[in-house]
Amino acid sequence: MNSFFARRYVVTAIFVTLCLTLLVRLFYMQIVEDKYFLASNNNVIRKFIMYPARGPILDRNNKILVQNEPVYDITVVPRQVKAFDTLAFCKMIGIDKEGFDKRFNKALKYSPYRTSIFEKQLPATLYASLQEKLSEFPGFDVQPRTIRTYPDSIAAHFLGYIGEVTDRDIEKSHGYYHPGDYIGRTGVEKAYEDLLRGQRGVKNLMVDSRNVAKGHFANGAYDTVAVAGKRLISSLDSRIQKLGEKLMKNKVGSIVAIEPSTGEILAFVSSPGYDPNLMVGRERGNNVAKLYEDPYNPLFIRPIQAYYPPGSSFKPLSALIALQQGIITPQTTYFCAGGYWAGNHMVKCTHHHGTTDLTLGIAGSCNVYFCSVFDKLMNEHGGKQTEATFTDWKAKVNLFGFGVKLGVDLPHEGRGNVPTALHYDNIHGKNHWRSSAIISLAIGQGELEATPLQLANVECTIANHGFYYTPHLIKSIGDSNIIKKEFIEKHQVGIDPQYFEPVIEGMHQVVQQGTARGSMIPGIDMCGKTGTAQNPHGKNHSLFVAFAPRNNPKIAIAVIVENSGDGGTWAAPIASFIVEKYLRDSITNRPSGITPKYYADANLLPPLPGQKPVVKPNRKLDTLGKENVDTTGKPPVQIKAVSHKNKNKKDTLLRILAAAQIKRKDDEQ
Repeated sequence: MNSFFARRYVVTAIFVTLCLTLLVRLFYMQIVEDKYFLASNNNVIRKFIMYPARGPILDRNNKILVQNEPVYDITVVPRQVKAFDTLAFCKMIGIDKEGFDKRFNKALKYSPYRTSIFEKQLPATLYASLQEKLSEFPGFDVQPRTIRTYPDSIAAHFLGYIGEVTDRDIEKSHGYYHPGDYIGRTGVEKAYEDLLRGQRGVKNLMVDSRNVAKGHFANGAYDTVAVAGKRLISSLDSRIQKLGEKLMKNKVGSIVAIEPSTGEILAFVSSPGYDPNLMVGRERGNNVAKLYEDPYNPLFIRPIQAYYPPGSSFKPLSALIALQQGIITPQTTYFCAGGYWAGNHMVKCTHHHGTTDLTLGIAGSCNVYFCSVFDKLMNEHGGKQTEATFTDWKAKVNLFGFGVKLGVDLPHEGRGNVPTALHYDNIHGKNHWRSSAIISLAIGQGELEATPLQLANVECTIANHGFYYTPHLIKSIGDSNIIKKEFIEKHQVGIDPQYFEPVIEGMHQVVQQGTARGSMIPGIDMCGKTGTAQNPHGKNHSLFVAFAPRNNPKIAIAVIVENSGDGGTWAAPIASFIVEKYLRDSITNRPSGITPKYYADANLLPPLPGQKPVVKPNRKLDTLGKENVDTTGKPPVQIKAVSHKNKNKKDTLLRILAAAQIKRKDDEQ
């Protein structure tokens, strides 16, 4: 009897154990493990992600810069794939068998039960032929989406590009992004990603055994509608952007133009550039690799990342600080005998300007004048207080936007460089340096560096008589035309308005009769300053900053052309064409004879290592930039032509090269 009861308990325990095991297994299958749930759902329900149209970007005149065009991604659920004609499928979508196996194994590794992207961005023509036979390829489906297209192929650095998300992007998005999604990588696309991407929707469809849709699951109760991204109106003027890119072709440098009254960026040229359409489509990877290999670095965003010594373009700023400090007045004069002795070394001035006041100092780019002003400023409180005085001077320069980020609505902005007192302490020792050791700062050289955006922004400040708005590329957002509040706040630089007119007069004289005379625009009063950015690796960089018109300025501009020499020869003419095109929508004939075609056709790309530079004929120019005419009556020396064709060509190179230059290269150092 006792043996019977013992067996009964053993049998009961076995049944209880089996029941518990089954319950645990069922719990695991239904709650913990999702593959059975996914498999059953995938048999009858297809979840389609409805990707929203990314927001378009327009220029300030509502001309489309970026828009969308439809493409189609092929998706696969590996567990549902059955035997089919693989070679026919590969031929239809333009891949080989090896590519098919690679893609399928990647999807299988991701998940046998989940949908993953098999092939991306099929054009509409391929999709049309595939759609008819899609039911012959079980497990495969098509996901419609859009990619970017650029009608005018301009402003690549400003607009930026999108790319596929990485694991890090997915993690940072807290589940918003999934493998195969796209995200803004650079430019406006990145800066305004949250607004441009929109909101995805979901559509749940019931399908039969042949994967044919039979209607919405639960009558669409669980579907959500995709919401398109916000439209962005940029500040860019596509007319002058196109012109700027044309003028900078085969050159290294940058153009930045800003509207002083708003801070809106009108032109944003980085050269060499690239066609933004190369960054979309199925060949994107190959195109990106080629751009990265380009020795001239076309992906580098020079307007906000390249650093240049401002050279003589810094002199108006230096004068304003001295005027505000009471160190000088507009009538203060210094005598220029051709050079300034700073300790035991001389800072040369290529002209003997004689007695020079502020306006003449700016118009003539007199190094002696500005070295004298800087020395007096640094010694205002005595030599022993040089470090404290310098620190105060640096803070005033920072207020103009040098050495700090301006806050432009683009990622990866550089801050330039205004050296600190500690920098000189490390070189010379604490309290062992004076104004003579840093005299190069007086003329915008030495350790002083600025981005093209910062240079253009200083011109906005001068044009506005003491303030600027944060430079920005997006004028308004969405249908409501929302403007970010940080873009309508004034930034004062601490200079009284009364001190700007004598400085502006000097800049006006630069264009009327100084180093930029050849770039004078008939009927438009342009105020500017040429400069030479010193380059230890080759020929100096040509630099010009300006604003126009003098009264009620509409445009401020900075142009830098690397490895091209003085500012009046290359940068100033290019700037003048941009200014006139913006103000008049046309370019008139110039008294100097310069034309946009010559500057657009010129190739100033610096030679690469191992290349020999192009040797140009050395001919003398007069003060107007024209070839000298021999008035003695002697016959000119004839140069033999290589061919009859070349003999008949007119040599226009020197006749139109920056006419009306009174002072030459070293004049602007």
